Amino acid sequence: MNKLLATLLTGLFATSVYAQSSTATTSPSTGATSGASTTATAPAAGANVNADVKANAKADKKAAQAEEKEVKADAKAQKKIAKADAKADKTKAKARAEAAEDKADAVK
Repeated sequence: MNKLLATLLTGLFATSVYAQSSTATTSPSTGATSGASTTATAPAAGANVNADVKANAKADKKAAQAEEKEVKADAKAQKKIAKADAKADKTKAKARAEAAEDKADAVK
């Protein structure tokens, strides 16, 4: 039952994505069906395509900026983790040295 439900949902999602992407590509071609209205609707269709291109460029730019921010945040987190690891190693080494010194004193 779960597999069937997952398959149906995946198909629905794929269909909706395809439907959204195909409307942008088919709208200029639907305006070009009649010969008389081609010249009247062609600039509007071109403006629509230009608007879509600009919107996509803006979306891509925002996505790139978000990705860059995420990469910077990850690098900053990795740097903090490395610093914490170094501090922990230093503390462990100091504790081991003190333990070895105490052990040596106890043996004497």
